[in-house]
Amino acid sequence: MDNGGQHKPFNDAIAHKQNIEGYPKASGGKLPLPIRLIGYFLFGSFFLMILIGVVGNFLFN
Repeated sequence: MDNGGQHKPFNDAIAHKQNIEGYPKASGGKLPLPIRLIGYFLFGSFFLMILIGVVGNFLFN
């Protein structure tokens, strides 16, 4: 049942909660670009150090 995109609250308490807290924006779960770049750098450097450590362990042991 579609009522034109309008959402009628279940009761007054739900309506109050919706008015005060609101709905979160549906941004598709994407983080802002600077935070994503920091994450790529941290995780990339972490895995690169592990890889260098494993290769170095085999070469120098």
